[in-house]
Amino acid sequence: MLRYPTDALWQEIAYLAYHLHWSMGDLLDLEHMDRVRMVRAVVALNERAWEAVREHGQ
Repeated sequence: MLRYPTDALWQEIAYLAYHLHWSMGDLLDLEHMDRVRMVRAVVALNERAWEAVREHGQ
């Protein structure tokens, strides 16, 4: 049985907690793939926000 790396799990939780301000319990209650999808969604939002800053923020 393969286990998900503990360091990767903590990185996902820290990333989502930092950006979404969700509780540890809420983040741990997510299914693994739901947590991965949330990380990807937040990454995409951040990329779009930085792209807008680069295009219009100067």
